Amino acid sequence: MHMSDALISPAVGITMCAVSAAAIAYSAKKSVNEKKIPMMGVMGAFVFAAQMIDVAIPGTGSSGHITGGILLAAMIGAFPALLSMSAVLIIQCLFFGDGGLLALGCNIFNLGVVPCLIVYPLVFEPIVNKDVNPGKITLASIFAVVAGLQLGAFGVVLQTHISGVAELPFSAFAALMQSIHLIIGIAEGIVTAAILCFVYKMRPEIMEFALDRDTAKSYLSKGVIAAFTVSVLLGGFVLSQFSSENPDGLEWSIENASESIEK
Repeated sequence: MHMSDALISPAVGITMCAVSAAAIAYSAKKSVNEKKIPMMGVMGAFVFAAQMIDVAIPGTGSSGHITGGILLAAMIGAFPALLSMSAVLIIQCLFFGDGGLLALGCNIFNLGVVPCLIVYPLVFEPIVNKDVNPGKITLASIFAVVAGLQLGAFGVVLQTHISGVAELPFSAFAALMQSIHLIIGIAEGIVTAAILCFVYKMRPEIMEFALDRDTAKSYLSKGVIAAFTVSVLLGGFVLSQFSSENPDGLEWSIENASESIEK
């Protein structure tokens, strides 16, 4: 769901850069716990690798990948999660050409600010509440990921429409974006739930610490860090070779919305 510069006007791009920069600055001010720094780096690398793996969506001709905002927030907290996600998106933009520089503020907002600072505290945390258990983690993960992707997808549609650069019909583009990202969101929610339940089983204090619970006395876990490091290497060098060549949800929506104009 990385937007390109072709969808964004300078006015919208600069405005969203300012909004995202303010969110990053505030998050940096709130992220003062040094114990989270190792996991911030490892989880950022994990999300970076996971986003490289596109999985084909049967019957659609599209593909999807993990966005990772809710996963990051559940593992390291909302504000550190935004910093990690922003670093991932900046590296992807500058070194891999994934998303344009003008659209960087939009991508950070849609993929970082929305899930980490809005959906996580309003959806994930209230569901998990005080009594953390695998059932609540699963429910919270699916609902939060779906909500985050739906809001982020609508943000893409709205930013594109306001920019007026790409002549895409608003209703058709919105319907395509919401429907395809609903499917992607459900799948990512299940994957996120599986990862978080695994982590909670191994080291429950990690999620307790991310939720800023007083019961969490320790955060750094060499075993969990090692597991995610291995996953980064596996995803980056092995699984990415089998990534689907189908267009992602945004590209698929643009193609189909464009075809509706021609018809």
